[in-house]
Amino acid sequence: MTAFDEATAVTADGPGRYLAVPDERFAIFRPDGHGAVNGGVLVATALRAVLETSPHPYPVATSAHFLNVPLLEPGSVEVTWLRQGRTAATARATVVQHERPVLDVTATTGDLPSATDGGLTWTGEAPSFPPVEECVDLGPWPTAGSADGMKGYPGQVEVLLDPATAGWRGGEPPGIPEMRGYFRLREDRDPDAYLLALAVDSLPPVVFGLGLRGWSPTVELTWYMRAVPAPGPLAVATRCRHVSGGWFDEEAEVWDTAGHLVAQSRQLARVGRSARQVTAQS
Repeated sequence: MTAFDEATAVTADGPGRYLAVPDERFAIFRPDGHGAVNGGVLVATALRAVLETSPHPYPVATSAHFLNVPLLEPGSVEVTWLRQGRTAATARATVVQHERPVLDVTATTGDLPSATDGGLTWTGEAPSFPPVEECVDLGPWPTAGSADGMKGYPGQVEVLLDPATAGWRGGEPPGIPEMRGYFRLREDRDPDAYLLALAVDSLPPVVFGLGLRGWSPTVELTWYMRAVPAPGPLAVATRCRHVSGGWFDEEAEVWDTAGHLVAQSRQLARVGRSARQVTAQS
């Protein structure tokens, strides 16, 4: 079992209730030095609890509201089924710590057609990604209490950025709120539904491309699983449509090595609290 599978594992604790233990290996360390659970890992944990009793195998639509900062402490996932039908089923899953909800998820499960199934099929053009060897390794980055930058989430994932969207790392942001790159775990593990829940929010916040920096917490994220991904790294492209009043949106597309669109997402997040103010016009 990989570190990711261990970090997202749940244990049944009665009807509709599961125990979960956050794993520091996937923590995000905030500017104040305190660790919090990575949002994608937390969503994947909730989805494991949902799929334990789902009549369908895949989370085709997931909407997550982040209510409070998730602590690196044990908690529970409480699952309530709202509907179970022949083609789709919908459940509500709430992650609770110290009797306080930290994440509320509504997930619809269903089946995904194979590439050989009949019926109408159409996919928009994929974004342009440079070859992996030309990308910039985001690598481990300094975090509070970690001189080598390998503590927590950065030590578990590999992100390779398109150089056209990586200028902010050297103090030269491109002035466009976009990110593109490749994502995979540092451990050898094929992508699946749980890893897609992490991949849709795996790149740095798009506002870094505007020169804004700082922790940018997600408030709400909705994502769709469109296909079962092929083995290999995932190509992720994100962009923003509007930034104002301390809020920004972020859209993501995730493509697999076979060229299939496997996930889409849209989220609303807060501009980093430590960000310097800039004026940007598209």
